[in-house]
Amino acid sequence: MLLKADALAAHLSSAISKNALAPLYVVAGHEALLQMEACDAIRHAARKAGYSEREVHSVSPKFDWDHFAAASGSLSLFADKKIIELRIPTGKPGKEGSAMLQQMAQSPVRDDSTVLLITLPQPDRDMKAAKWFAPLQEAAIFVTLDTIERPALPAWIQARLRQQQQTAPREALQFIADRVEGNLLAAHQEIQKLGLLYPTRELTLEEVQDAVLNVARYDVFKLSEALLAADAARYARMLYGLQAEGEALPLVLWTMAEELRTLWRVKCATESGQAMSSILRELRVWGARERLLPGMVQRLSRAQLAEAIRRCAALDKAAKGLPQAAQRESMTGEPWVDLLALGLSLMPLR
Repeated sequence: MLLKADALAAHLSSAISKNALAPLYVVAGHEALLQMEACDAIRHAARKAGYSEREVHSVSPKFDWDHFAAASGSLSLFADKKIIELRIPTGKPGKEGSAMLQQMAQSPVRDDSTVLLITLPQPDRDMKAAKWFAPLQEAAIFVTLDTIERPALPAWIQARLRQQQQTAPREALQFIADRVEGNLLAAHQEIQKLGLLYPTRELTLEEVQDAVLNVARYDVFKLSEALLAADAARYARMLYGLQAEGEALPLVLWTMAEELRTLWRVKCATESGQAMSSILRELRVWGARERLLPGMVQRLSRAQLAEAIRRCAALDKAAKGLPQAAQRESMTGEPWVDLLALGLSLMPLR
């Protein structure tokens, strides 16, 4: 049974009151904080229900599935009930593991002596296509943890502040979000810090600015989202954040070039009469990019995209020791500065 994270607490409360915890739970998600909190809630419920012993197994390339099967099937010498955790950090259990997971799904524990908790990363297409995934999803209480994307981050922060009886103005929420983007664990720590410094009251922007550190972590593959959204401030912040973190410039340029080439292909296909949804599916564009990319395609001409691709190629050559390529394009010769200018040139003036 699929279960959203915000419904987990109600499920566990009901299960405890009925003395009927499920024998199999799966928690799947990308965010370490959300996964940790969901697993903590299940562990806490299990302890309240009398599952006093805990075993943890983490799958690695040399993981002994036979040993795990024996351990999970044996009764404890010191406790009547136990919770067994099986962590699959890659989402790839291997051939033996696949067979074991299918067997678990088809023949779940019938008594109440064991609760099995499996943790997985965010399911991707390969994981969902694996033979073990669908049976496991059907047999377990399958908790899905949605990633907190940047647009939803201020609301998430606000909800967390309310839990500790605090509120903050919109600009303060945006300030926090800018400084913890991509680092939800750090966001959690900063929110807890605010709870200790200014308990149970409304925060001011100045108090938040004084207290919150810049602990954002930037993902080079999220840079294109800022570009597609025409969010100049976020694009600049992420670009210089990547530079400060020591990200390899060729990777950033490659990411930018790939996005520009995708925009070019979509532009050409739609102008020739192909449906936008069809070409996006063919190019495997989904998620936030699927929502944002059509707007940029409509906003830019073929000539603008061709020019941007040419400038990106010149930047790549300059970064690899051919500065004359950037000079021909009237660039500054500072690749990070020129990359910022390139992105801004594709955004509408405000």
